[in-house]
Amino acid sequence: MNKSVVSFLVALTLAPPGLAEAQQTEKMRVIGYLSPADGPTVATEVFKRGLRELGWIEGQNLKIEYRWAANKADRLPALAEELVRLNVDLIVGQSTPAVQAAKTATTTIPIVMGAAADAEGSGFVASLARPGGNITGVSMMMSELAGKRLELLRELVPRLSRVAYLAFGPDPAHKLFLKQTQEAGRSLKVRVQPVVVGGPEEFQSAFSAMRKERADALVVQPLFSNTLGLGPQVAELAATHRLPTISDGNGFAEAGGLLYYGPDVLAILGRIAGYVDRILKGAKPAELPVEQPRTFQLVINLKTAKRLGLKVPQSLLSRADKVIAEGR
Repeated sequence: MNKSVVSFLVALTLAPPGLAEAQQTEKMRVIGYLSPADGPTVATEVFKRGLRELGWIEGQNLKIEYRWAANKADRLPALAEELVRLNVDLIVGQSTPAVQAAKTATTTIPIVMGAAADAEGSGFVASLARPGGNITGVSMMMSELAGKRLELLRELVPRLSRVAYLAFGPDPAHKLFLKQTQEAGRSLKVRVQPVVVGGPEEFQSAFSAMRKERADALVVQPLFSNTLGLGPQVAELAATHRLPTISDGNGFAEAGGLLYYGPDVLAILGRIAGYVDRILKGAKPAELPVEQPRTFQLVINLKTAKRLGLKVPQSLLSRADKVIAEGR
């Protein structure tokens, strides 16, 4: 054995314990990602990018067990139980029904709400400031925004008197969304018609009901665009039936909807990654305050407005954070 090899082995033997530990592979952490969608969405990619920026790399120190319900919310409880049996380090529940399923499945594994509708009202946490259990994350619902969305529709449709609300029945939060929109409608003297569906297979009958009730416009529950990836389908059906639309579902205007007004969802998804990071490093969900949206956006699709024969007033265009041009 030559001298250089002998010197290396001696040095390795005498090295401090910390150096030897550093040579070992970093521990792989495993998290569950539970969603009613049928596969990855923009939200999923933004979340993963947020994790990478915090040093959590899939295949290196992180494994994500994805469970997709394929737009069938009744599958979520069984999928949540699968994740519990895997003994994952935490579960990210993407949407209110996913958080509810995870909550039912475990009281010990940490759960991070991926933009649940109403954390306190849904009974997920004791309070936003001190969650008190195994759940924390982001709560999206802000009641004052329901009235703002109706006001924006009225700027485009001055004679607005009847508005349909497309809701997803399997999501328990749909009742809260409807209640807030109906309360806002009463104060604005606008009748709000609930149209509740169980899935995309019911869209055609839903839009027939809107036409029968002579709805002037449509408010769309955010879950359709945020989580289920059904924004383009809803937007196209609404345009076909000549219904102006608004939603706080991420990407709704880009998908063909007329208006988006709501939180900056992509910024929120980055904060969800922050919760995962802190919990994996030892923080307790009970002590991590639930966050609410800080910034809001108005996006207008002029191409859709033209298709509907609507002229968007300059007063509205000047307030938009983003305008999708007619030629796009």
